[in-house]
Amino acid sequence: MANKRIDILNQTLSRLEDQIPNKELKNGSISNANVGWQLDHALKVFNAVSEWTENSNPDDYKYKFSFWRSILFPLGYFPRGKVKAPKHVMPPELIKTEDLESQLQTAKLHIQKLDTLPNKAYFKHFIFGMLTKKQTLRFLQMHTNHHLKIVDDILKA
Repeated sequence: MANKRIDILNQTLSRLEDQIPNKELKNGSISNANVGWQLDHALKVFNAVSEWTENSNPDDYKYKFSFWRSILFPLGYFPRGKVKAPKHVMPPELIKTEDLESQLQTAKLHIQKLDTLPNKAYFKHFIFGMLTKKQTLRFLQMHTNHHLKIVDDILKA
């Protein structure tokens, strides 16, 4: 895989995988959710966004300026506690290791598919608008890293 963004996503998923043994750890001063919640949510988003992008029709892509995308994407940063996760990507009450591992394997398969998509394959985000394949890969990296930073803070505290 020559695509740098694909390589970065693979590394990001490896970092996420390394945290699965810590899934029960929690620190209320950092987050009301435990490590497992952070991992499960990140994987649910990763897989849902990937599926949307894979099923998109590149002919339907239309560029539209997004203020928030223009600010946050270059920074590679999402502020904490500003957006509530949509219901379809909310983790279950009980997070099982085997479910995390299964979602992780699915995410790895999605990376392979994303690599082969046309550049105008897209994901429509409720804040950032239509994201090209390149922007979608950036979003997946940023979102997953956002939750990995929370995990790191839970583990440090």
